[in-house]
This record gives sequence, C-alpha cells and structure tokens, in this order.
Amino acid sequence: MLAADLVDAVPGPKYAALGRAAGQRILAVDRHGKFLRMPLERVGTTGATGAARDELIVHLGMTGVISTTPPTSHLRVRLSLDGPAPNTLYFRDVRRFGRVLVAVGGDLAGLPTLLNAGPDALSAAFTPGSFARALGRSRMAVKTALMSQRPVAGVGNIYADEALWRVRLHPLRRADRLERPQVEALHDAIRDVLEASIEAQGTTLYDYRTVNGEVGAYLERLAVYGRTGRPCPRCGEAVVRIVVGARGTHLCPRCQPRPRGRRAAAGPRASPPAKGSSRP
Repeated sequence: MLAADLVDAVPGPKYAALGRAAGQRILAVDRHGKFLRMPLERVGTTGATGAARDELIVHLGMTGVISTTPPTSHLRVRLSLDGPAPNTLYFRDVRRFGRVLVAVGGDLAGLPTLLNAGPDALSAAFTPGSFARALGRSRMAVKTALMSQRPVAGVGNIYADEALWRVRLHPLRRADRLERPQVEALHDAIRDVLEASIEAQGTTLYDYRTVNGEVGAYLERLAVYGRTGRPCPRCGEAVVRIVVGARGTHLCPRCQPRPRGRRAAAGPRASPPAKGSSRP
C-alpha cells in the first residue's frame, strides 16, 4: 500500500493509526460479521520476527461504500495501492458511522464489538449448540441479543427482523427462554436470510451500493422490514413497527404474537417510534 489518506474526515478513533498502513502489504482479506479484516506485513520483512502484525480493519457502518471509482462527495478515506489500475480504493460514507483503521499489532481493545463478537453467522463455528449456549446466557430480548453481535456476528437490523419473522418469534421474546427447536430454527433462518441477501447483492434502502456501484436487490424480497402497514406475506395481517433496543423493528402481530409472563424480556417494553423517525 503506497498511501492511506484521510480526505473529508476528522482524525480520531474511527481512523486510528491509519497512516501505518502505508508501506505495508495486504496479506489476505477476511471478514468476521460486519468487519473486514486484512492482516498487514511491512514491505521488506518476512514476518519471521515473531512480532504481531498490524491489521487493517474496515466497517462500513450504515452508509459506507468501498469502490474503485472516486465519489463526488462524502469521501472519507483513500487507499492507494501498488500495481496496475484500478489501484485506488475509495471509502465513501454519508452518515459517518463507518470506520477504516489499523489495529496496531492486531490489538482489538479499541473495537469491543469485534473483540467480543460471537462466531460469524456463515462460519462452521456457528452451530445450533453454540447459539443455544450463547442465547441461554442472555436475559435480553432476542432481537437485542442478536444486535449485540455476541451470540452470532453479522446479523444487522434488517436481517434480524426477517429471520425472526421466518420462525414466528416476537422480537421481545426473552433469549434465554427460547426452546431448543426454536433456537435451531432461528439458526437456520439467519443463515438462509444472509445467504439469500448475499446472492441478491444486499439490500439497498438509501445509500448502500456494491463495489461496482450497483444497488442490492434483496429489498424486493423483504417480508416485514420497512413494510409497515402492508400485508404480511404469510397471513395477510398488517405489518407493524415498534422499537426494540432503540432500533426500528418490524413484525407481524399475528404470526409473531407478543410474549407474556416469563417469556417476555425484562426491561423497557417496545414503544411506538417518535414522530418523524426514519432510523431503520
């Protein structure tokens, strides 16, 4: 990598130690949940010294896009690579929730979500057994538990709603009160939803684009997310929107009946969204 430059961005934790990437070679590109992970090696070294390698880490946030085409606005980071064109990567991020940084020596202390993340949702480590054990330790609402990334990494707001709808679970159902068949069904639904979305190149609601600048086509296949007031594809009941863990949450009140008693999560109940709210 020839250079790693901030453009329209304020230096800070989201871009920590980014300059260290210059002069280092990207050895691989991997992913864990929503984080892209790229181990680095200083050009001219062999990595045989035993020192821990730096790691380039990228999180797209809600509106981040990486492309080889220079954007006309909201450019935050520019990575200049050695080799034939296209040899420049541009990170555009409208809402500034994304991050591009170097974890010095692979230290993830500044990234607690990644440090404490569960197994990647599409990895062999994500099994019904591991999922059941993780959920069994949580008294949170199952939707909140999924969004924490601790039981499984890579499930965002859209796909949590879609997976819960598939298995007829209300988002406020307490995680440690799920029965084993429900956990197994949710495990399979999470994988199915994510694999289908990847095949469709993701979901474009507003700003998301693929690396080639195309929109994701999974929007047309959503069952409940963003479909407030429209009929549930399974039973015809109108989809409703509530708030769970400060996130807009969509469900079918008939297919996903609200839990009662010990099955309901402790803490604040879901409430109607504030007037004018548009956060997904």
